[in-house]
Amino acid sequence: MNNIEHLIKLANRIGAFFEALPIREEGLEGIANHIQKFWEPRMRIAMLRFLDEQPDGQAGNIALSDIALQAITQNKERLTPKTSTFN
Repeated sequence: MNNIEHLIKLANRIGAFFEALPIREEGLEGIANHIQKFWEPRMRIAMLRFLDEQPDGQAGNIALSDIALQAITQNKERLTPKTSTFN
């Protein structure tokens, strides 16, 4: 398994947890908040670069869940580390 596949699995687990919330916006916020707080900058940069190359979130046989993809895409600026040269 390569690094992006591992990150997709992590993001999907987070997404599954927050998808259970009755209000989708709260779930989206929870996902973005968790990734921002607990993923190190390299992990966030890798995911954002992947989504720049694969906006549908597909990587071979694995893909980001709809809610994880939406949360990350909607919060791209917030999830980009401040000292990143990603942009």
